[in-house]
Amino acid sequence: MDIQVESNAPPPQKQKIYQILYVQVIFAISLGILLGHFYPDYGASLKPLGDAFIKLVKMIIAPVIFLTVVTGISGMKHMAEVGRVAGKAMLYFITFSTIALIIGMIVGNVIKPGAGLNIDVNSLQDKAGKVAEYSQKAQDMSIVDFLLNILPTTLMSPFVSGEILQVLFISVIFGLALAATGDKGQPIVELLNNLTTPVFKLVGMLMKFAPIGAFGAMAFTIGKYGISSIGNLMFLIATFYITSLLFVLVVLGLVARYNGFSILDLIRYIKDELWLVLGTSSSEAALPSLMRKMEQAGCEKSVVGMVIPTGYSFNLDGTNIYMTMAALFIAQACNIDLTIGQQITLLLVAMISSKGAAGVTGAGFITLAATLSVVPTVPVAGMALILGIDRFMSECRALTNLVGNACAVVVVAKWDKALNKDTFDQTMKNQTQIPKIVSE
Repeated sequence: MDIQVESNAPPPQKQKIYQILYVQVIFAISLGILLGHFYPDYGASLKPLGDAFIKLVKMIIAPVIFLTVVTGISGMKHMAEVGRVAGKAMLYFITFSTIALIIGMIVGNVIKPGAGLNIDVNSLQDKAGKVAEYSQKAQDMSIVDFLLNILPTTLMSPFVSGEILQVLFISVIFGLALAATGDKGQPIVELLNNLTTPVFKLVGMLMKFAPIGAFGAMAFTIGKYGISSIGNLMFLIATFYITSLLFVLVVLGLVARYNGFSILDLIRYIKDELWLVLGTSSSEAALPSLMRKMEQAGCEKSVVGMVIPTGYSFNLDGTNIYMTMAALFIAQACNIDLTIGQQITLLLVAMISSKGAAGVTGAGFITLAATLSVVPTVPVAGMALILGIDRFMSECRALTNLVGNACAVVVVAKWDKALNKDTFDQTMKNQTQIPKIVSE
């Protein structure tokens, strides 16, 4: 017997083109580029707009992660389920981070973007003041310190400091404790579930300021560094962008196809977040809305809460491509021939250092300094060559990292049978957010 349910709710109205977030962000980016180019001093002075927006988003990241992870894990009931999801996520991260490092090294050896520059190493010493700052941070960084940094000082300190891994750690153990309390913990679970609605409503409200943040950040970038600053380094930038694009379309594309979805459909689905990252050069700006979207696309909340925050620290495909390619660029520019053994050493150290700098501001540059320090023949001062264009390359790193993490959460959810395939396929087909169906 068919049951028809009449609804008095009005049909959803189609947004006008100027009301669509990614259209607003594209317009803001274009305006920021023009302003920064023609009025560089004024453009550079707009940096606070971009910084303010990123701060607003970071303000809400800790609550979003906590609520998503705790409510997700509290429904798992068993520690083994949490460990299984985490194990599958780490297997995915290690595999594709390593592939990204290898691809960067292969492209750097084949294309040789730094060949022919003939840079005198001694001439870089007077330009290496800023580089020394990153080098010191790299020397201070160790894997042991990184692991200890995951452990928070108090139960509430992660929410003050905003350390993603610490927030994730607290969320996991609290979710497990809540699951272990059984029925007594149910009122708290319901409270947190109800709290999720206004928190994500706040995320939507903050996203309305995204065009302003993107405008300020892009005006600053072009105003301070100028389009002309990329000059003779355009070849390196172009090589890096093309390599990252091929990694997404070919490597992640094959992974997506093997797991029954299209990487292009996924990219279209998260286009708002991609434009936001491009404008602000910060992948963190898109973290809250990305988590919400992937949950609405059919991935279970527990998997989304575990994979995406962890991926922001351990699944940095774009950063890994950048590290090996930039290291080889500096060596080639300074006419330094690296042996296969030295290149393998760089690769192995990069695999570790890329995890050690997770969550650190300027992590891409810091990990590069840490990686170069193990091969004395490559001068760390050579990083001064790419300091001026690092801002342009950081945008590509962030975009690649974002797509990589979106792909990871779908794959891990499918592996763990935590993906509603019908909802996901329908979402990818229609490119609309499917509302969550709650059965009474």
